[in-house]
Amino acid sequence: MNKIKALLFAVLFAPQLSAFAQAPVEKYPVDSASVIHAGVPKGELVQLKFNDSKIYPGTTRNVTIYVPAQYDGKKPACLYVNQDGVQFKAPTVFDNLINNKEIPVTIAVFIAPGQVAASDRQTSINRNNRSYEYDSIGDTYIKFLLNELLPEVEKQKTADGRPILLSKNANDRAIGGSSSGAIAAFNAAWERPDQFTRIFSSIGTYVGFRGAERFPTLIRKYEPKPLRIFMQDGTNDLNNYVGDWWITAQMMERAFQFAGYEVDHAWGEGGHNGVQATAIFPQAMRFLWKDYPKPVAVGVSKNAFTNTVILPGQGWELVGEGYGFAEGTAVNAAGEVFYQDIPNSKTYKVDVNGKLTTLKLDAKKASGTAFGPDGKRYTVAGGTKQILSYDADNKETVIASDIAGNDLTVANNGNVYVTVPDGTDKPSKIYLIKPNGEKTIVDEGIKYANGLTLSPDQTELYVTESSTHWVYAFQVKADGTLSAKQRFGWLHVPDTAENAWSDGAKCDINNRIYVATRLGIQILDEIGRVISIMPTPNGSPSNLCFGGPNFDILYVSVKDKVYRRKVGVKGANSFDKPFKPNTPKI
Repeated sequence: MNKIKALLFAVLFAPQLSAFAQAPVEKYPVDSASVIHAGVPKGELVQLKFNDSKIYPGTTRNVTIYVPAQYDGKKPACLYVNQDGVQFKAPTVFDNLINNKEIPVTIAVFIAPGQVAASDRQTSINRNNRSYEYDSIGDTYIKFLLNELLPEVEKQKTADGRPILLSKNANDRAIGGSSSGAIAAFNAAWERPDQFTRIFSSIGTYVGFRGAERFPTLIRKYEPKPLRIFMQDGTNDLNNYVGDWWITAQMMERAFQFAGYEVDHAWGEGGHNGVQATAIFPQAMRFLWKDYPKPVAVGVSKNAFTNTVILPGQGWELVGEGYGFAEGTAVNAAGEVFYQDIPNSKTYKVDVNGKLTTLKLDAKKASGTAFGPDGKRYTVAGGTKQILSYDADNKETVIASDIAGNDLTVANNGNVYVTVPDGTDKPSKIYLIKPNGEKTIVDEGIKYANGLTLSPDQTELYVTESSTHWVYAFQVKADGTLSAKQRFGWLHVPDTAENAWSDGAKCDINNRIYVATRLGIQILDEIGRVISIMPTPNGSPSNLCFGGPNFDILYVSVKDKVYRRKVGVKGANSFDKPFKPNTPKI
């Protein structure tokens, strides 16, 4: 029986044992910067124990702060942040590279992951917070760094009393790590490129632990960010239930290349360890800091549509701020843009020259707004459950009552469609209001129906479902009623939410759909796929429209601010005569 078991073991596991036995011994050239040299000034290591986090309550962690000898404490230094504490012989590497002027004077902060101490170590163990902090995508960890840990670092001093001053300029900041620490580093810079622009990623965990497997797709769709990346991995890295580290590292690099990022790599044959990363860390630092202080540039994506909508040198411009909550963005036939300030019950107009005017006080707490073919501005007045119109003299007329609406759009034939949500998870209604005032419920069941827009030919009505990641499509029948209801558009969802919270929506003249979501403006092609994502300043946008004399300036309301940006596409206006857009492409 023992012989049979031995034979079975040999048959089943001999290939794995053979592969393990033949795994290469990792030997790499030793970079001079990784070796201690006589006469090179040594930096000081300052120790900090941080246990006062509100973002990760109950956690405690050790932090090591490297302060170079060349730092005089009189002006802020550049910054490198590393997850998982001190790695890669980094203090020695920084001593040498700074001494040789290959990188700027840089303070390094080495941060251990948090632990929640057990109440009784005899009967229980500490909670290890590493995966939650590092593998999660979203902005939680970067908020922890910016709002809690780095301010605490700046309260420390060196042994001789030098204050620790860290540059707040993103071009002066790098971040790195290994394995889950690498995804934490990349995700921090991805979320806040205004804070970190240089990334070192060793054996990165871009796999299915907590959503990081989405990044190779998202990178290709997003408008490029000012980031420079150095990657390291080996052919014998892990391959298990969440993915293949080696393959996903290459997927990430190819995504970076496609999206126009400046990326370099060191591929080897090693496993999931720090051997190669330690050997090439000086090389990575030289690449990340090359040409400093020249800023890290924004690349040009190979995403054809991103290059269509994004124009070189055209970024977001602030139109106005200080509103309670900006919403309901609409444009008239002249290209003038109107938007609502819901809490303060005010309406604002931006003319084609960018001049901002406040219209009369509106006590109706208006949200959605749109122009009709008659030149009137139609508005959802949530405070009085009315649909109102305003003529050129701002004279108000009640179009319909007893509709607690959210948003609306007006077709060329004068039909008005209004979304009426009733709580996050309750079925919503869509109303049709005809020019004669007749109102009809034309759909029920969407969970928090929110923004809506018509296709250029006005045969399709697109409605966002805020409680999920769907955009619904309806066929508009000759009598204005709706049919052929379908979950048509699929939106990306952030890791920190269970829905895309899609809000306002508009189409361009080629029937592409622009949706305000938690991730920014997600742009769907004419068959419902997200093809590009434009992040917006100040957080999640609520509404949008195309304004200006050529309808090629994208206006976006984001919390208490409104922004605009010249784009390479033109918006389709529902008040115009319908026209047939380009044939959909697969």
